[in-house]
Amino acid sequence: MLVTGPAIRAVAAGAAEVVVLAGPEGEAAAGLLPGVDEVVTWRCPWIVGDAPAVDQRSVADVVSRVRALAVDEALVFTSFHQSALPTALVLRLAGVPRVVATSNDYPGSLLDVRHLVDESVDVPEPERHLALAAAGGYALPAGDDGRLAVRRPLPPLPGDVAALAEEPYVVLHPGASVPARAWTPLRCAEAVETLAARGWRVLVTGSSGERGLTAQVAGRSGVDLGGRTSLGQAATLLAGARAVVVGNTGPAHLAAAVGTPVVSLFAPTVPAVRWAPYGVPTVLLGDPSAPCAGSRARECPVPGHPCLASVTAEDVAAAVEKLGGAPL
Repeated sequence: MLVTGPAIRAVAAGAAEVVVLAGPEGEAAAGLLPGVDEVVTWRCPWIVGDAPAVDQRSVADVVSRVRALAVDEALVFTSFHQSALPTALVLRLAGVPRVVATSNDYPGSLLDVRHLVDESVDVPEPERHLALAAAGGYALPAGDDGRLAVRRPLPPLPGDVAALAEEPYVVLHPGASVPARAWTPLRCAEAVETLAARGWRVLVTGSSGERGLTAQVAGRSGVDLGGRTSLGQAATLLAGARAVVVGNTGPAHLAAAVGTPVVSLFAPTVPAVRWAPYGVPTVLLGDPSAPCAGSRARECPVPGHPCLASVTAEDVAAAVEKLGGAPL
């Protein structure tokens, strides 16, 4: 959702109102994006990772909700490995008169604007989405640099967390939405110890469901903030960090959206050209030639997780200091 933000701003510059149809995982992020007026949530069976069965009542419900919006036009933003056509069918059933999407497959009457791309050429996801917006007739307004962004001003931090953010700090986010993209908790804990030994204050972040992980990783040398911030407050916390250490997961793009440098622990299951943090100083760590490269695996298919196992705590500390300078 965050990497679609520049394209949504382009659409918003030429539309009276923008409604985003998002999955439950993207709902909160959609609400942070400039240009979004309303968010409609649907757990789409051909998009979400833990896909539910296709249910006639669920499809009928989203068709009814979209029809009630009286939509004039829809743009279907997909990643390079997703098909826009099932969603286009739902939009047609909802009576949307103009549908724009990227599709190398024959769309029949599902699309009014069929944007063709060479999928053998890797381009950053934000640029892929901007190209689709342009195909639909929408361009970024003058002065918009096309980088990721969230609404300003950012929300205030909870009082106890705000106090922690008064001195310079680094954020380490150990979790990942896809297990194959996560550095091990042991290595994350070692990185916290190493950074702390070098004089850094390390704030360890995670969702409420990751409190066990964040506590383990923070140990005695870090500060455990698991479950203590909303997504908007996490953006505020990331904006104040000297650098963020994170895998290929949502907070990497949230850090990019607030302009914070990223130490990216990048498993090559998807191309880094497409999915690395966009538009901010970044150090990529991990073996891009590991056997899992390009597999799009959700669970690591190679014993020992070699793509990230080669990364050490010292590598992370060196990358932090390259991006964030020395601790004050």
